[in-house]
Amino acid sequence: MAYLDHAATTPMLAEALDAYTTAARDVGNPSSLHAAGRCARRLVEESRERIAAALNARPSEVVFTSGGTESDNLATKGIFWAQRSASLNRTRVIASAVEHHAVLDAVDWLGTHEGATVDILPVDETGAVDPDALADRLDRYRDEIAVVSVQWANNEVGTIQPIHELARLTAEAGVPFHTDAVQAVGQIPVDFAASGAAAMTLTGHKLGGPVGVGALLLGRDVPCTPLLHGGGQERDVRSGTLDTAGIAAFAVAVEMSVKSQQDYAARVSALRDDLITRVRQVVPDAVYNGATADRLPGNAHFSFPGCEGDALLLLLDAAGVACSTGSACSAGVAQPSHVLIAMGADDDRARSSLRFTLGHTSTIEEVDQLLAALPGTVERARRATAWKTPR
Repeated sequence: MAYLDHAATTPMLAEALDAYTTAARDVGNPSSLHAAGRCARRLVEESRERIAAALNARPSEVVFTSGGTESDNLATKGIFWAQRSASLNRTRVIASAVEHHAVLDAVDWLGTHEGATVDILPVDETGAVDPDALADRLDRYRDEIAVVSVQWANNEVGTIQPIHELARLTAEAGVPFHTDAVQAVGQIPVDFAASGAAAMTLTGHKLGGPVGVGALLLGRDVPCTPLLHGGGQERDVRSGTLDTAGIAAFAVAVEMSVKSQQDYAARVSALRDDLITRVRQVVPDAVYNGATADRLPGNAHFSFPGCEGDALLLLLDAAGVACSTGSACSAGVAQPSHVLIAMGADDDRARSSLRFTLGHTSTIEEVDQLLAALPGTVERARRATAWKTPR
């Protein structure tokens, strides 16, 4: 199979898998005081230090979680609750229109159940937030805003946001800024301290680590009410027994992906550019979505007029090519991509999209396999769509 869905999950690095299996052979709860527990705790703290060093954070700022969804929920809800319960009594939450659903749904829940005023930042046709739009809201509502959340890079179209400028604006206004960097770490340079963010999400399985472990980098001076209560682990912000083996593998993956980021970006972006050129040659009316320059190196996102994205995906899957659509499924009904809709696309364009994402195992042979299958796949999908369209 040609695997072109690395933005969904990417294969574990061999070194991370070795770290996992080595740690998993040993017993010990890192919260226990006996020798086995102390050994597990040592491995957790060494892993915390490795992640902090790779991303220019303090070890005490690394809060381990189960992954990106939990980290996003902890940041948006936890910071909101802390800001609301403080003397500030702030209840406005700002997020961009193209956030991952782990942020958008959490923000929507705060509006429905916790009395938050939800303020959605628009994006331009490439999916980028205009810093002036955020500056305007900060000027008008700075005393009301509990938290601002804008992703570092978009998970669908790969557009990279002006994070440093957005974080600077919020810091000057005295507002906590969270960024979901799940897609960014390992693909582009990410420096937590230099970014100016108060909180940053990352996860293991997007960069060569295991599924089920991630982190929220949380500034030491950023109040955050926990979602989970129990043993008081992780600064009393995230209770729960830590996954020692997963954390060890996660640390190796973060360290290695950050260290090899420049070489990775050069190799993968060359493959991506070849893919883009050849897709445009064999399907001339394909619409390229997202930014051209400020874009993740492994992301190529197209809409194919006259096609249904789900049909394209399944036909390509039958041809041995794995990719993803830009749509979301709710109760078994495909919905158009909220990202493309926010970028100004109509429903037809949003429903006809495919995302091809490359990663550390990607090869030119996989790109060749896609291009061999794509023209016939698009033709068949268009015939199927025409047959279903009422006359």
